[in-house]
Amino acid sequence: MTQLGLGLDLSTKRTRKREFLDEMTRVVPWQKLIALIEPHYPKGKTGRPPFPVATMLRIHFMQQWFSLSDPAMEEALHDIPLYREFALLGTGMTRLPDESTILRFRHLLEAHELSARMLATVNEILQAKGLMLKVGSAVDATLISAPSSTKKAGTRDPEMSQTQKGGSWYFGMKAHIGVDVESGLVHTVKCTPANVHDVTVAHELLHGDEQVAFADAGYVGIEKRGETGAVQWHVAMRPSKRRKLDKSKRLDRIYEKVERLKAGVRAKVEHPFRVLKCQFGYLKARYRGLAKNTAQIETQFALINLWLARGVLGKAK
Repeated sequence: MTQLGLGLDLSTKRTRKREFLDEMTRVVPWQKLIALIEPHYPKGKTGRPPFPVATMLRIHFMQQWFSLSDPAMEEALHDIPLYREFALLGTGMTRLPDESTILRFRHLLEAHELSARMLATVNEILQAKGLMLKVGSAVDATLISAPSSTKKAGTRDPEMSQTQKGGSWYFGMKAHIGVDVESGLVHTVKCTPANVHDVTVAHELLHGDEQVAFADAGYVGIEKRGETGAVQWHVAMRPSKRRKLDKSKRLDRIYEKVERLKAGVRAKVEHPFRVLKCQFGYLKARYRGLAKNTAQIETQFALINLWLARGVLGKAK
């Protein structure tokens, strides 16, 4: 018995994933990013011709957006027509990139430190659009867990470390970022083992043109360090001290109001972390070693900046 079809055209359904990829197609500066990679990309004078840079870059970005490993990305290209369409792999293709091809492209980006250059390129474009004003910055860090053991003899990654937060122990790394206080866009990224204190790398999160900087209570005492120059710091009061404020006293009410104002500005630094973890699903370090994970996180924040600025970038186009 033959079942009757419903007459659905599944290729044009406007799913949320299709809408997302269409949005990113519009806002990613493809030509500028491809131009960064092409000088280092193999020419393929012998053997099978390599896939176009545009195809491999789109595949690499889909790995970041949908939290896909190299083998999972290969399978997704076979299973999901939308992914093939986004990667410019038409119906006439006789082969698809396998996990080794995807791996080699990622290693090429890491070897030439192209992820940091992609972040800088994106920020130059955003600055030209007037989205990064350089008046002030907010800094913060988030813990990224790492596997407790790896395939190599069941040992932990020696470049990761253990730290305690809120009474719980974590093993992994920290992603430190500096964010423009007006736009909430990330201008600086620094990755360290988890046991490195936030204050010790705060000066590396500033671009140098700030007049003011904002931070949470983990950065108390930063203004006493000489590395940050003449920047005026606005650091949150320690929670234990803030809880002791007596709202019946006028001075304490002023302190409380100031803390609320500082928190409102400092909240901008949480938005990129929300996209990183909640939307892009980056919850655990995927690779062994700080360098590989730093390259991935730099790419993630370049894409996060484009996503956060998509409204303005879309109108500009």
